[in-house]
Amino acid sequence: MKAAYSRILIKLSGEHLAGDRGFGITPAVIAGVAKDLRSVHELGIQICAVIGGGNVIRGIQAAEQGLDRASADYMGMLASVINALALQDAVEKEGIPTRVLSALEIREVAEPYIRRRAERHLEKGRIVVFAAGTGNPYFSTDTAAALRAAELHAELILMAKQGVDGVYDSDPRQNPQARRYETIGYDEALQRNLRVMDQTAIALCRENAIPIVVFDSSVPGNLLRVACGEKVGTLVGG
Repeated sequence: MKAAYSRILIKLSGEHLAGDRGFGITPAVIAGVAKDLRSVHELGIQICAVIGGGNVIRGIQAAEQGLDRASADYMGMLASVINALALQDAVEKEGIPTRVLSALEIREVAEPYIRRRAERHLEKGRIVVFAAGTGNPYFSTDTAAALRAAELHAELILMAKQGVDGVYDSDPRQNPQARRYETIGYDEALQRNLRVMDQTAIALCRENAIPIVVFDSSVPGNLLRVACGEKVGTLVGG
């Protein structure tokens, strides 16, 4: 198989790492993610990843239950650092050097995020995992993914979903007649509030002309197929 891109960014949800348990980290799941990343890395593609923390705590949900929103969001950022370290460990067990760069300074476990440092790691063939979102409350890890992709000139954002094979015009779990899009424009995704990413993230991708592929990462080989340019899931762009 031949790589279709030279640099990509993968957005992983924290919930994905939890597997069927719904919380925490399932070793078999994260090991599977690491193997998928290795298969793409072997094509010579530079890989960076943004990971969420929803398997530990979701800031917006904690805020809805009475926690101060800024504090809740910082807790979510710390949860994403935990996930990033777990992913680093799993990927390095696959023999690929990996660096965690955090938007919050935790020098004992992660490097601080510096764009040029991230560039250098990618050029040296290391997988780079971005943790702690943007480092600011009120911004999601979707927005962090769009921001890092723009900063590092990634050619594509891969939105890895668990059990969801693309973007639909309504919730397929509630509406059996829901229609899946093969392609959809940024503007339509925003206007219809299709929850591809949050609105801020989609707008940022539109401004920087970064295409997004939403696909089911639980299907073996899907990540590799997307990286090779095959039509998998839904392409958002244009």
